[in-house]
Amino acid sequence: MAKKSGKSREPQGPATIQNRRARYDYEILDTLETGMVLQGSEVKSLYAGRAHIADAYCRIVNGELWVYHLDIEPWTHSSAFTPDRRRDRKLLAHAREIVLLERRAQERGLSIIPLSIYFKNGKAKMLVGTARGKHNYDKRESLKDKETKRDLRRELRDL
Repeated sequence: MAKKSGKSREPQGPATIQNRRARYDYEILDTLETGMVLQGSEVKSLYAGRAHIADAYCRIVNGELWVYHLDIEPWTHSSAFTPDRRRDRKLLAHAREIVLLERRAQERGLSIIPLSIYFKNGKAKMLVGTARGKHNYDKRESLKDKETKRDLRRELRDL
């Protein structure tokens, strides 16, 4: 029987694209995993982690969920056809989930924002969240909490 080499290979998976700004600006109340309708080489660009979702937001139009201002960089090795970088893209979710999301957003005055893009079973997925905007004092408080946790970890490590 052949010996296995001592090196453990890390799986070379796709990059997860996070919207860290959303977690700073908003209080996330609920999340929903949706599929994405993509064209051509957009999938390869997402797989390489070449997208920006900090400015993106979602809306429900005619019972369909759409994401606006999602910037997916064009794939450099693609052919002549390259879709627009910041085009509107449709998100795939069950009709009852979209209705529930729309109802929550309208009743409570919440925003629908994209939180992350990742791959699951070979398909591009987007995590969408309903969120309430934070006030400046909330942001300062969350920064203060983060700083105290960091100091506490530093002190425990030094012991």
